[in-house]
Amino acid sequence: MPLFILAVIVFIIADVIIRFAIKTVNEKKIRKERESILDESVTLDLSQEAVSLKRAEVPNPKAKILCVDDEDIILDSFRKILVLDGYSVDTVSSGFHALNLIKSHHYDFIFTDLKMPEMDGVEVTKKVKFLRPDIDVIIITGYATVETAVDCMKFGAMDYVQKPFTEDELLAFTKKSLLKRQDRIHKQLKPRVHITHLSEEDTLNVGEFSIPGGVFISEGHCWAAIAQDGTVRVGLDDFAKKLIGKIDDIEFPNLGMTIVKGQPLFSIKQGKKSIQFNSPISGQVAKVNQELGDNLSALDYSTYEKNWICVIDAEKLDTELSQLKIGKNAVNYFQDEIEMYNKRIKDFIKNDGKKSEGYEMYWGQLENLEEKEWYIITGEFFKK
Repeated sequence: MPLFILAVIVFIIADVIIRFAIKTVNEKKIRKERESILDESVTLDLSQEAVSLKRAEVPNPKAKILCVDDEDIILDSFRKILVLDGYSVDTVSSGFHALNLIKSHHYDFIFTDLKMPEMDGVEVTKKVKFLRPDIDVIIITGYATVETAVDCMKFGAMDYVQKPFTEDELLAFTKKSLLKRQDRIHKQLKPRVHITHLSEEDTLNVGEFSIPGGVFISEGHCWAAIAQDGTVRVGLDDFAKKLIGKIDDIEFPNLGMTIVKGQPLFSIKQGKKSIQFNSPISGQVAKVNQELGDNLSALDYSTYEKNWICVIDAEKLDTELSQLKIGKNAVNYFQDEIEMYNKRIKDFIKNDGKKSEGYEMYWGQLENLEEKEWYIITGEFFKK
């Protein structure tokens, strides 16, 4: 084996060992910190708010949990098991204390025992869902009361966990519940649209669209940015790129050609399919961005700024700019288009021959449409 190849193999093995060692050390450090948090968790004097409260907070918790049970052994188990796994946990021994806490504190989950004196789990569930419908309620139940726990789901409880439970069972159940909560919230929230300038290090989260400040947006999802010399850079906006997904080629306009607002300016190709995008302004094509054609992957980072498609020497800016959208109007337009798209795409997404339910937009979705449906959708949203 050549010495160079051997050296590379040794380097790779050493790198893996070092990374594993660092990860192990960090995990042990985090666990030790969480164990100290458990040791220091104390009863807090909050007067009438929650005199039985014990709090164990961890940095950047996976979720914030309030546990209600009249048995200390159950509360201690929740704190020990969940805090060590990265959850912040408050525990109280009374439903009244729990209700007082949710008036001034934010939780992702409330785990409540079903059988408690004064206020049982059914009443806790009803009142929590009335006061804070955003908090998910989990019922803690024994075998004999499973039927009642299931009934609680009629009042808004997410699920129930049966005791006695092992550490692995509680961790698996809590992880499943957290994923279920995150999925539901993600579907309920509208995709976010930002007016922003992204640096080279910045990235948007899933479900987010960007519009740089000062950029105009056309109804056909082109963007236009005015330079100091009065020329206008034109490109594909973020909404169009994220829904189209993969772009295989761009058909640029001819240099020097005269274009009228609303006429086809450039085309995006995906396989054998193509979409024409109409010009947001009138004028003469002064430049085309051939560098972008040689590096289409740059559009995966951003469709704006240096990733313009052409520059137009505009002729009617004074009258045509008022027909484009900027700032808050552009954000509102994106939101309206997102809502309309979500409604429209349901007609084309099928599951086992039936119309889909619970549809959620995802990036590059148009890639998966049949050709006929692809042209219908792209024609409705981009050929304006």
